[in-house]
Amino acid sequence: MSLAQHTDVQLRFRQQVINSETYVTSFIEEVFPIQAGMHVMEIGCGEGGVLVPFLKKGCRCVGVDLVAFRITLAEQFLQEYIQNGTLRLINKNIYDLDFLGEFQHSFDLILLKDAIEHIPDQDKLMGYLKNLLKPGGAIYLGFPPWYMPHGGHQQICRNKVLSMFPYIHLLPAPVYRSILKIGKESPATVKELMEIKETGISIERFQRILDQNNYTIVHKRFYLINPIYQYKFGWKPRVQFRFIAGIPFFRNFITTCVYYLVKDKDVVQEDAYKQA
Repeated sequence: MSLAQHTDVQLRFRQQVINSETYVTSFIEEVFPIQAGMHVMEIGCGEGGVLVPFLKKGCRCVGVDLVAFRITLAEQFLQEYIQNGTLRLINKNIYDLDFLGEFQHSFDLILLKDAIEHIPDQDKLMGYLKNLLKPGGAIYLGFPPWYMPHGGHQQICRNKVLSMFPYIHLLPAPVYRSILKIGKESPATVKELMEIKETGISIERFQRILDQNNYTIVHKRFYLINPIYQYKFGWKPRVQFRFIAGIPFFRNFITTCVYYLVKDKDVVQEDAYKQA
């Protein structure tokens, strides 16, 4: 049985706003002050709730999503910001040449909240994003590690047993697909969950991608209990125990969410040299 958030778009939007106000922006501002006039883009913006706190702080924002009806919903929820010229919502692929032509080196901050685990070829993505960042800009990423209990997003299943069953997404693909079909999940749900199985990302693989693309981690936080769970299940958010967060691979199985803020390593080193 899927949660109310998966069918109630207004509820999902409100939860996005609250979570972004309470956790995302505060995490970023611990090391990267958010100031009026900054240019911010969210990739996979959905209904647009994550952008609201940035808009309230006076940022000029762009929300991009491949799913047209989600952009339509965002336009309904965020009309006042579109009308006052501080927000653009775009239904487009960021790899399109005209997108790059318009937004090359345009953004102080790029957001991917619960998005990177849905995107194929994350190595290509992280390399490409440098084309869209201003010098000194940063990228925020928040995502569930693939190996965590519900890292396969099986909570979207309508079958109550499947939606609550932990680690089932780690089964071999043919077995997992067969179980979903036996559970009478819709073809669309099966397709989505199998795609996530292909793109799901672990902490270690993500950090290797950062290294390969010459990023440095300027801030990170691992959660034992994902902040969004307080709205979904009434569970109090809890940061992961430090000793568990330091155990490679094992930490993926019991860390439900990770936050990262990253920058181009060359730019960070250049700034440090200038300040020395």
